[in-house]
Amino acid sequence: MLYYLFQFLEDQYQLPGAQLFEFLSFRSAMAIILSLGISTIYGKRIINYLRAKQIGESVRDLGLKGQTEKAGTPTMGGVIIIVATLIPVLLFAKLENIYVILLIVTTLWMGAIGFLDDYIKTFKKDKEGLKGIFKIIGQIGLGLIVGCTMYFHPQITTKEVVTETNPTENVIARAEVVDMGPEVKDTSTTIPFVKNNEFEYSKLISWINPELVNYAWLIFIPIVIFIVTAVSNGANLTDGIDGLAAGSSAIIVLTLGIFAWVSGNIIFSDYLNIMYIPRSGEMTIFITAFAGALVGFLWYNTFPAQVFMGDTGSLTIGGIIAVLAIATRKELLIPLLCGIFLVENLSVVMQVGWFKITKRKYGEGRRIFLMSPLHHHYQKKGHHESKIVVRFWIIGIFLAILTIVTLKVR
Repeated sequence: MLYYLFQFLEDQYQLPGAQLFEFLSFRSAMAIILSLGISTIYGKRIINYLRAKQIGESVRDLGLKGQTEKAGTPTMGGVIIIVATLIPVLLFAKLENIYVILLIVTTLWMGAIGFLDDYIKTFKKDKEGLKGIFKIIGQIGLGLIVGCTMYFHPQITTKEVVTETNPTENVIARAEVVDMGPEVKDTSTTIPFVKNNEFEYSKLISWINPELVNYAWLIFIPIVIFIVTAVSNGANLTDGIDGLAAGSSAIIVLTLGIFAWVSGNIIFSDYLNIMYIPRSGEMTIFITAFAGALVGFLWYNTFPAQVFMGDTGSLTIGGIIAVLAIATRKELLIPLLCGIFLVENLSVVMQVGWFKITKRKYGEGRRIFLMSPLHHHYQKKGHHESKIVVRFWIIGIFLAILTIVTLKVR
């Protein structure tokens, strides 16, 4: 909203400083400053409100050290992340941008599912919360919205940048654009560590018959649904100890911010020889606001946590990360970038699967890990949760660096 106000003031009155709002870097900086301020300053008020309403976590005794002391800690803290993200976005982003709209819808959609789950757990005293089938239906619904929008919306396109042949590696010299190809409506994505690394999903079906290229949505939309469901569940499983989900997610989101920035900038996309995605740079505003909200939330969520994000936060985080990866055409990097989420998911699948197999075979279920998800395994081994969290963050930073390296290493 402020973007439009200052645009009007610049056009009509040439107000000094109003032109700053035209710069993506300025609006991104303002978004992260404001989100940090909201999450740290007003976050305390939200926590006090949750405590006054006795919206506390009901902790099941799993035999983990320090677990019982966390009973009664306010939950639904994901509201802090949502509010601290959306306010700066509404103020500084171009609200007609389809990517911004898609991210706002994702935030509200997944936030509503998570809030309903937390509400049932807290006020209905049902520890199971929202039935798993309804969560899955909600995730599939969001995946369907995202997939259809990405495939059918006319403003979601890519462009091939054509520049003068210039042997120098100087960015400014390479920025002299001779021509740009037309905007192309496609389902292309990026394959990491491969030269000429753009892959078109339609090839998965067009090899049968070239005319089937018009039905690529039959492949693309289910893939989007799977990604949204898998990543949101991965974030949900990672939210098990203080600061783990928020810190790991902040690292992932900032990395995706780099991809959104360079993919939406014609100069850098040309220099790095990556896909140029018109209008995608505006996602940087949302990303910086979201990252600021996550870091600000850590102020209260690090050990010992004063608030838990609950499913209101974890499902929202996972949904946003999935949509950001899809929108920047970097979804095939998710197993690497979101490696923490992946191993948490796999640890649960392996544990449950092996338990069922051995129970059928031996009449007694056996376990691979002392407890799943994986972070609980290390808790059972006697590691303090702060040490586990910091080590997971370090691994997350390492994976993020590897992900960024894929921009040039092919």
